[in-house]
Amino acid sequence: MTMIRIVIAEDQALVLGALAALLGLDDEIEVVGRAVNGQQALALCRSASPDIVLTDIEMPLMTGLELAAALKEEGCACKVVIVTTFARAGYLRRAMQAGVRGYLLKDAPADSLAAAIRTVHAGGRAIAPELAIEGWGGEQDPLSERERQVLRLAGEGKSGADIAKAIHLSEGTVRNYLSEAISKLNAGNRVEAFRLARDAGWL
Repeated sequence: MTMIRIVIAEDQALVLGALAALLGLDDEIEVVGRAVNGQQALALCRSASPDIVLTDIEMPLMTGLELAAALKEEGCACKVVIVTTFARAGYLRRAMQAGVRGYLLKDAPADSLAAAIRTVHAGGRAIAPELAIEGWGGEQDPLSERERQVLRLAGEGKSGADIAKAIHLSEGTVRNYLSEAISKLNAGNRVEAFRLARDAGWL
């Protein structure tokens, strides 16, 4: 019997443990690594060569969507399945663009997770039914990747100087990116722009 080798990326320890325990009960699935952020998960995917990485979206250092995009860019054979609480069309759209093969919600029945993993491992897609219908509706994401990055850091409460230092840009360039993002979202300030973009699933 060929085992399906899984890496799990989840920043909440209880959820990480529960997912690992649940999948560990399946005779055809082997959990070969656990990560608490996207950067750890990327390193594990490089070293452990899993068949599938099961990841949350919102994690420290690197989000699940950024992880998927990085794996796609590297040409990694590992397939990505996202398990999240966020039923947002913007997230699903970005996930598909990043090559994600599965997108499930955390309140889905437990047996649907293993079934989705098998589907993806066999070359198929597994999208939560409630998202498959609505996933391509809604507004298109107007933000560039850099605007998204700057806005996310601003939403964490970082100053322009802190953001500039974190992503190696000048403060003036950071201000320009923030200004563009605020304008595109028709927001009054960076806080409102962050909220609008987050609620739409664009961050």
